Amino acid sequence: MCTRSSRSAALTLAACAAACNAAWAFAPDTPAASQQAELPAVIVTAQRRSENLQAVPIAVTAVSGKALEDAGYQSVTDLQYLVPGLQYDPTQGAAFQIRGVGSQSFDFSNAKSVSVVVDDVVMDAQRANGLIGLVDIGRVDVLMGPQGTLFGKNATSGVMSVTTARPELGVLSVDAGASYGQRRDHQYSATVNVPLGARGALRVSAFDQGQGGYGTYTTLGRELGEVKEHGYRARALFQPSRELEIILSNDYQRHWDSNIRTSVSGAPDQVTAAQLAAGVAPGPRNANNADASFGELTTGEWGTSLRVRYQLGDASLISITAYRGSTYDNDTPANLVPHHIYAYVPYNKGQLETSKYSQEIRLASAPGGFVEYVAGLFYNRLDAEQTQLQWATLGAPLLSPAGVPLTQLYAVTGAIGREGNASLFDARNETAAAFGQMKFNLTPQASVSVGARYTRDRNSQSLDYVTIASRPITGVDNTFVGTAPPPLYQDGTVEGNDFSYRIAPQYRLSKDTMLYASYTTGYKPAGIAFVGNKYNPYRDETVKSLELGVKSELMGRTLRLNANVFAQRFTDFQTTVVTSIPGSPTLQAVIGNAGGLRSTGAELGATWRAMPALTLNAALNYTNGKYTDYVYDARTDYTGSRLTNAPRWSGTFGVDYQAVVGANTQLRAHLDMAVRSKLWTIVGQPAYSRVPGYALVNARVTLSPGEGAFEYGLYARNLFNRYFSTGYQQYGPLGLLHYTTPNAYRTLGAFAKYHF
Repeated sequence: MCTRSSRSAALTLAACAAACNAAWAFAPDTPAASQQAELPAVIVTAQRRSENLQAVPIAVTAVSGKALEDAGYQSVTDLQYLVPGLQYDPTQGAAFQIRGVGSQSFDFSNAKSVSVVVDDVVMDAQRANGLIGLVDIGRVDVLMGPQGTLFGKNATSGVMSVTTARPELGVLSVDAGASYGQRRDHQYSATVNVPLGARGALRVSAFDQGQGGYGTYTTLGRELGEVKEHGYRARALFQPSRELEIILSNDYQRHWDSNIRTSVSGAPDQVTAAQLAAGVAPGPRNANNADASFGELTTGEWGTSLRVRYQLGDASLISITAYRGSTYDNDTPANLVPHHIYAYVPYNKGQLETSKYSQEIRLASAPGGFVEYVAGLFYNRLDAEQTQLQWATLGAPLLSPAGVPLTQLYAVTGAIGREGNASLFDARNETAAAFGQMKFNLTPQASVSVGARYTRDRNSQSLDYVTIASRPITGVDNTFVGTAPPPLYQDGTVEGNDFSYRIAPQYRLSKDTMLYASYTTGYKPAGIAFVGNKYNPYRDETVKSLELGVKSELMGRTLRLNANVFAQRFTDFQTTVVTSIPGSPTLQAVIGNAGGLRSTGAELGATWRAMPALTLNAALNYTNGKYTDYVYDARTDYTGSRLTNAPRWSGTFGVDYQAVVGANTQLRAHLDMAVRSKLWTIVGQPAYSRVPGYALVNARVTLSPGEGAFEYGLYARNLFNRYFSTGYQQYGPLGLLHYTTPNAYRTLGAFAKYHF
């Protein structure tokens, strides 16, 4: 059950959010806007053209760059605390979920259910989110439900569309900021906008951010949970003529952390005793580790894109060409205690490299005619190559009582009777699609949108075994024993195609109230799975989604109330389950198909400008998601189980207030709260994977003296220090392990900003 505090918070949200929807907006972006009585319009590009949010027949949550700054979050994964119905699962390959739905898998041909799109470029690399630092962001639009008739890559659960700040013609400006808080929490950033003659501009942003650890490697005397990130983003804008616009973008981002899983319960008595002796107390709040090997994760992302827009009379022709690369290096040993006492998988290292090329072309009509249209072509090729080694003792100490290293190890990533102590995966995922939508404005009050998409996919993958020299890693020359049965196949290809569509009528009851309905189908391609060194292809996934909603503005447009209900039915849902593989001594995370999945619920949201200086906003999401048909094998039947990482209730509440204090100083105060009910992180709802409901409160107070070029203040994240786990994992004889996050600990700090 939820805690008393989270139940009270949910009731507060429900009262504030009556008759509203998930399409809400945060407080005004500028002081000037707050002097108006009306709420400012929220402009989104959910239908690939700039439109007022209130006129779009889609459930969209729009989060401004100012709202991100006020909340104090630094990572794109933190958007889950600002958007009800959005979740992020850090386990089993890591991925976003919307309305409870989103598959996570270590398989390289598995497409993401929630697509992250940054400046029109799909970020589909495995183990990567496409965006690390939330610096110089214009807006994030989260589109709920299947999206495919307007976006390049199909997405069965939704799209997170990120728009970074655009270069400004004729403007020379500098924005610099610094913050520092508990556990060395910091963010240093700078943005420069420089004119390039009369028809060009360059905008460059750079950041360095991170935080010290919340736990300790007691044996090593190092921090656990430390985060370090840095990167830059550059965009050059050229407008050689009134008809032609060119934007060239380039970025690089790097992330490093030591956020490794820690022990909860179930380890052998010998291991538990050794942990206690080393100062580690296993339990649901444990953030320490006595392992003698350090665990760390490093990711890098970079890319270049070219966006060209040409005005063809009243229509716009847009081309987006992109190349991106990423790396993902994991070094995550699993022993819990020093090697000479007990070891399980002392060496667990992987190196993943991806590269992708994409091309999208869109033709869009001008708004306002009887027919408005968007039509496009899309091609995407993603290549991934990973080397993975898991060298294990499976319980024997790595050193003998005399201090002699163990020379024979089990190669969990090697096959019985095959040479090679590591696995080499090579995958290519190709997508080609044609998509489009037409909106018929039948009367000034009534219109209907009809969209369609044809997709052709080809996913291929191979598995080879390679030998990696052990001495540079272990310090000795080891011999290896394979643990998995030899595969029936070492390469495979699946191909498929799909036609999906969308129908969305809408009717305007008045100039400030609109009713809409949307029926959408979606598709995710089949894939190849080499799990436990066994070839195991899985089928494509389809969805049918119905949404009914209302969007309205009342009281002289000072109150925005929106609401919708939805029902989604998935067939052959691609999902992950931890199970045993015949012939293998360890549990494996495998991907397969659940025959049926249903997600139903409602989304409410409201924004109210109670007075020129005070704005309130609230949103509430109810999701009831469960498997309607999921029999994985004779031992595994999850039919009726709730979806993982899917709270039934989630909500947000925010307050923004500003006033003039002293002689000429602007005061701005911000408070936001994210609430979610209990959830389970492992399919089948085992009791040990239950995460109780919780509420997170963030606050920020800003002072701007004089003309407002300089501002400073205080911030708080997780003000009431509400702890929570982000995932659980049964890891063989090591027992139950869990993950957590810096957001589960209170962080207080100060900041300063300067604008020129």
